[in-house]
Amino acid sequence: MWIQPVNTIDLFVKGLIVGILASAPMGPVGILTIQRTLNKGRWYGMMTGVGAAFSDIIYAAISILGMSFVMDFVENPLYMFWFQLIGSVLLMIFGIYTYFSNPKTNLRPASQNRGTLMHNGFTGFLVTFSNPLIILLFIALMARFEFVVPEHYFEQAVGYSAIFAGALIWWFGLTYAINKVRNRFQENTICLINKTIGIIVIVASILGMIWALIQKFWLGVIQSYL
Repeated sequence: MWIQPVNTIDLFVKGLIVGILASAPMGPVGILTIQRTLNKGRWYGMMTGVGAAFSDIIYAAISILGMSFVMDFVENPLYMFWFQLIGSVLLMIFGIYTYFSNPKTNLRPASQNRGTLMHNGFTGFLVTFSNPLIILLFIALMARFEFVVPEHYFEQAVGYSAIFAGALIWWFGLTYAINKVRNRFQENTICLINKTIGIIVIVASILGMIWALIQKFWLGVIQSYL
């Protein structure tokens, strides 16, 4: 087996990054969270994000489970190179889509009924869970960050916890920032946030491709001396 021993701290950091990147794009639940923060209060928006984070964990688990079936395939360093490269390309496509998408199309009239915090969290879960295409994003992220650790159950638990924590960090930061600028917030700000996220994802995907190529180069050098 060529895969290096699992580093729990490294996996936790990767999980945080995956959780943040999966939550950051301004899709329907992101817009809903911002609207509820502005119209109902910060903690109503935050609970919407918490519900979305629970949905993300389910889809992350499905993605990891599916990828664990191909571990015999990706244990080959050459196959793993292509796996990482394809993951980076998918991330780039997602970043480009995010940059050019118009999140304002997801804006809806504000509801006059605040509901309970639990209700806002549950609807946030449903909105996110109703979009199974997020699995493709998780697969791209898992491939890019080598986030598959079969038969390492403690490390898997750490990874899932980190993804959930990363999502919570994003929603906590977003609702905090929106609440601070609520009197100056404009709809165009949503587009600016989305374009910034798109650029970050595109840059991360390019760096991922470069890193995969560097790894392949040095692996070839090492094998030539063996």
